[in-house]
Amino acid sequence: MKKLLVSTAVSAAMMLSVTTANAADYVIDTKGAHAFVNFKIKHLGYSWLHGRFNTFDGKFNYDAKNPNASQIMVNIDTTSLDSNHAERDKHLRGKEFLNVDKYPTATFKSTSIKFEDDSGQVTGDFTLHGVTKTITFEIDKVGEGKDPWGGYRVGFEGETSLKLTDYGIDYNLGPASTHVDIGLFIEGIRQ
Repeated sequence: MKKLLVSTAVSAAMMLSVTTANAADYVIDTKGAHAFVNFKIKHLGYSWLHGRFNTFDGKFNYDAKNPNASQIMVNIDTTSLDSNHAERDKHLRGKEFLNVDKYPTATFKSTSIKFEDDSGQVTGDFTLHGVTKTITFEIDKVGEGKDPWGGYRVGFEGETSLKLTDYGIDYNLGPASTHVDIGLFIEGIRQ
């Protein structure tokens, strides 16, 4: 019985190491500007205000044969908010919204990923404005393969909607502007 248990433990460890060996680590390609963190929010219910965060970084682990074992981590520099209007950006970075002097970073770290074919859901802890909440968002795999420079890349996109008051941002923009839509569009370079 003892030999069977040892044999089973060794087999499981070998299978785990094979699974881990097939997984690859990727860094999000921000240097080549092939990744984006975008946002949009309704302006008074009459139009959409679009913007992005110009500075962020991150990494993920992905194995096409075992995608549900994937993990992702993203760090966003909230001071890099850019809505293409300097005065508005100053207001959005200020105390009534992101308060970037006090909270200069937002982070996301996945806790689970569930794929079905090339689509799935990512769940994880998102910290914004000093508040951490568990969020889930839909993702789609855009594609993967060799690049022209001898590397290997894989890309994903995902979106979610966040309720501003959940993160302690309670500036009243009207009933049509209580949520902000966040889009994450990433291309990773295998390390």
